[in-house]
Amino acid sequence: MKRLIHSFLPLALAILFIACNGEESNIQTEIKIPVSVMSIKPQSISKFIETTGTVYSSKEGTMKSELAGIYRLQRNPATGKAFALGDRVRSGQVIIKLEDREYENNLQLEGKRLNLELAENNLKKQKSLYDKGGVTQTELKNASIEYVNAKYSFENAEIQLAKMSVRAPFDGVIVELPYYTEGVRIEQTQNLFKVMEYNRLLMDVKLPEKHLPEVTLDQKVQITNYNVAKDTIIGRIDQISPVVDADTRTFQSVLEIDNGKSLLRPGMFIKAAILSEQRDSTIVIPKETVISRQDGKVVFTVENGIATEKTITTGLENLDAIEVLTGLKLNDRLVVSGFETLRNKSKVSVIQKLAYELFH
Repeated sequence: MKRLIHSFLPLALAILFIACNGEESNIQTEIKIPVSVMSIKPQSISKFIETTGTVYSSKEGTMKSELAGIYRLQRNPATGKAFALGDRVRSGQVIIKLEDREYENNLQLEGKRLNLELAENNLKKQKSLYDKGGVTQTELKNASIEYVNAKYSFENAEIQLAKMSVRAPFDGVIVELPYYTEGVRIEQTQNLFKVMEYNRLLMDVKLPEKHLPEVTLDQKVQITNYNVAKDTIIGRIDQISPVVDADTRTFQSVLEIDNGKSLLRPGMFIKAAILSEQRDSTIVIPKETVISRQDGKVVFTVENGIATEKTITTGLENLDAIEVLTGLKLNDRLVVSGFETLRNKSKVSVIQKLAYELFH
């Protein structure tokens, strides 16, 4: 009996081995590589020149004390409180007053006003008499000189008195307001406050000379900032220097940024993308799907479960996308995931179809 078993055992093992071998061979022939595809639709693509820099305000002014006097910080009618950092102010609005009674008295403003009135009345009288022949031309000119001198004397006194009221030079926001104790005397040339207007911001940009033909006045610029990454702010090229720096091989330009929503602040570090070229209704694919080889660039498309390698030529490209000039056509099913292990004519299994909008 044992001999019978031993004689059948090799035969059974051989049959089992052949069966397993056949099953494994069938499994290998049925292996399909899972991929995700995207149907190619016409899109637009833009090429940008990217740079970074710090923005600064289009207007700023630091107001100093031109005269000495007692410090009086005024109240902001909008808040009912004393002016403070961040308050919006209007052009000509009095922010700080300086008081000095002795100085004001020495200006003799009221006396100079009365003297101007007398000189004006006398000039009118002399003109009337001159027309009637009652006075000489010399007497008329002397009256004119007296009037002019009185006028200048009064106006200069007004100018000096106006220096006691320190006003906002333009519409803006108070960004610096050094502290002074109310009622103390401050001297001349002390910094009193600083105002900025940043509805319009500027940024200096230095670009490589190769971009000089691509940059033009009023060219659109997209501005982003890490703090407001979800919002794209629109700017434009405001100035371009025609000179290339011999040391750095760069040229300077100035960006003007519309900051009407106050999303940016002077001093912020931003990214600027200058739109240099744009094409519409063209074939655009994700840049990461392109495989670069010595003989060119290739991508994979899928049709009837078979992946086909396509050699392409490309055009415009940006950080995420690239334009395809030849090698693909509309409605081709492009492999966007799983292409790394593919070879030409590989069998594939489509596990996901990505919508055009997801890439767009």
